Parts: sequence; C-alpha cells; structure tokens
Amino acid sequence: MREAILIRNAAEQELDALAGLWFSGWQDGHTNILPAELARLRTVESFKLRLQEALAAVRVAQGGEAPLGFTMTKSDELYQFYVSAGARGTGVASMLMNDALARFRQDRVRKPWLACAIGNERAARFYEKSGWRRTGVMTSHLPTQAGIFLLDVWRYEIDLQ
Repeated sequence: MREAILIRNAAEQELDALAGLWFSGWQDGHTNILPAELARLRTVESFKLRLQEALAAVRVAQGGEAPLGFTMTKSDELYQFYVSAGARGTGVASMLMNDALARFRQDRVRKPWLACAIGNERAARFYEKSGWRRTGVMTSHLPTQAGIFLLDVWRYEIDLQ
C-alpha cells in the first residue's frame, strides 16, 4: 500500500533532492523544445540556488523518503510546478495544484497566472484539465547565472473569484 501523501513547506535539508527532481523534470519536459543555450544554463546547482533563495515559497509533496513534487509561487504567479516521473498519474499533481490554488485564495489572489514552455503539451494538458486557460504568448525574463534569458512562453490564467 502506498504511503499517504503530505503537502508541506520545503525544508533546507532537502534542497539537494528538490534540485535533482527539478533538474530531471526540466530535462524531461524542456530539452527537446527549448534552446540549447538555455539547457546548458539549467544545471542542478542553478536549481538548488533558486530553491534556496525562494525556500519560504516552496511546497513539497511527500510520500515516503524522497519528495514526489513541488510548487513555488511568486506573488500572483505559480512560478514552478514539478512532479517526479514516478509520481505522475498518481494524483500528486492534482494535490499540489489544489494546495497552490488554496494558497492563492488565502492570499486573496483573484487571477493567478503561470508560464508554460511553448510545446510542453503534457504540462499544457494538465493545466487546462485543472481549470487554467491559455491567454496567449508572452516573453518571460528567465534568470540564469549568465544574466536574463528571454523566452516566449504560453501564459495561463485561472479565475479564483
């Protein structure tokens, strides 16, 4: 029997595990659709630094030893959303999404948004199934150790009013 899934705040001691999860998820969802120069900048260490800087805004799905997924919010943006390959199709993604939306409601955010890489069809299907709607294309200013990287992305919004 699978252990119960708990959604909780991230802890400093799991930064390595979360960075590894993020790196694997990023590679799986983005390597074939994003520029190679961006892929070179998306290292495990770069993800760990970003997690550390935003630790207070990171929520983790826990269901055993290793984290199964995480979300990171920035004001009214669902900034990062990742689920490990082994946890896909288990309901973990829905639990993380429900938790993120509850936090937006608690913070009185009426129309949160997220950016999705153009061509990441699996993520786009999940967002749309979860009630988000694509509102167009925008240019995202992605932080990297080499400076800001500009990338056109799909913008999604959800109405929580």
